[in-house]
Amino acid sequence: MSFGTNRLGMLLKGYPRISESFISTEILLLESLGVPIEIFSLRQPRETFCHDHVTKIAAPVTYLPEYVLPNLATLFRSNMRLWRTLGAHYPGCFRDALKRAYERRAVATVRHFLQAGHLATTRLAGSKVSHIHAHFCHTPASVAFFASGLTGLPFSFTAHAKDIYTSDPEQLSRKIRRARFVVTCTRYNAAHLAQIAGDAAIRTPIHTIYHGIDPELFAFGTEAPAGPPYEILSVGRMVPKKGYDDLLLALKILDGEGFDFRFTHIGSGEEKPRLKTLTRDLGLSPRVRMLGTLPHRDVIDRYRRAHCFALACKVAENGDRDGIPNVLIEAMAVGLPVVATAVSAIPELVENGKTGTLVESGNPAAMARALRRVLENPEQRMPSVTAARKRVEEDFDNRRCILKLHALFKRVLDAP
Repeated sequence: MSFGTNRLGMLLKGYPRISESFISTEILLLESLGVPIEIFSLRQPRETFCHDHVTKIAAPVTYLPEYVLPNLATLFRSNMRLWRTLGAHYPGCFRDALKRAYERRAVATVRHFLQAGHLATTRLAGSKVSHIHAHFCHTPASVAFFASGLTGLPFSFTAHAKDIYTSDPEQLSRKIRRARFVVTCTRYNAAHLAQIAGDAAIRTPIHTIYHGIDPELFAFGTEAPAGPPYEILSVGRMVPKKGYDDLLLALKILDGEGFDFRFTHIGSGEEKPRLKTLTRDLGLSPRVRMLGTLPHRDVIDRYRRAHCFALACKVAENGDRDGIPNVLIEAMAVGLPVVATAVSAIPELVENGKTGTLVESGNPAAMARALRRVLENPEQRMPSVTAARKRVEEDFDNRRCILKLHALFKRVLDAP
């Protein structure tokens, strides 16, 4: 079995995904720098639309079988072909996967192995892919881990947020030890990964590379809309770590004080029914609009209509937490004052009192006070949003951030 050279195999959980525009933007930027890419997605897209920039990506996309039972015959045939090709190496790898599944009591491990075998047979064998890179250190990195073991191709992965803090530390350490390198999007994450990896972090470099945004797409504006009523905006998935229950409680405090505002939320998620019920129970329905998921162009328009941006992130009960939400970077880029919580890596972006306002997480009263202070003091807007825009341009311009990632991939793709 021969494996070619000079192409990067990008392994994703799903492609494209509205909530993961940072990944599709990364792929487009890497292509603009000459990196040849093939995309391997573990599931079909779930949304009926995508961001405009996705249509510019040239990389071919292969969708792997998502589940075992509906695709049992396909997975069986491809893995048997691989067994015949690899001989004794295949059952050795399979035994290791079964042992891992037994130890973890996780049948998903077998699925990941079968997906890796299918990928190796149908897309990697005889191809020009010489390096596999997975986004997220849970399922995609597991498939990359097994594909690497089967084929001998090196792999790396980018770790983001939930995937880091809800993964089994021992299994994550194992992936780090086997990876050529690891990328993550915040210094906070990098320190956590290094602690988990222990001695493995000495052998496997862990690089911090911010996702960033396109500052030209999120053009800076300084004029605030007329008000009151004041327009408070938030964009994010409706999941526990986003803290939308706390934000609604903060809005209830403002409502009780007679403060004139409207709140608009963009996004969807598992918590939507509960949050709609909470909105009704708090008597906030006349003030709150939940618009669901929108494309970038519509989100940018909403940024420009708002007076401030609010995000009440917190650490969820299962340990899940944000890194640096891209929506905060976007809001700061367009000149919208941000009020957020000092959780995880958010202080790497938002400097309290300079580029935005930070409050303690899980404290609706503090969030309410901060929102009112920002909205009632427009004379403080200009220095804050100007400093915020500068921060974005200096450290979160994706055209600069991508150069670090490009250098890593160039090194592995150019290797003999």
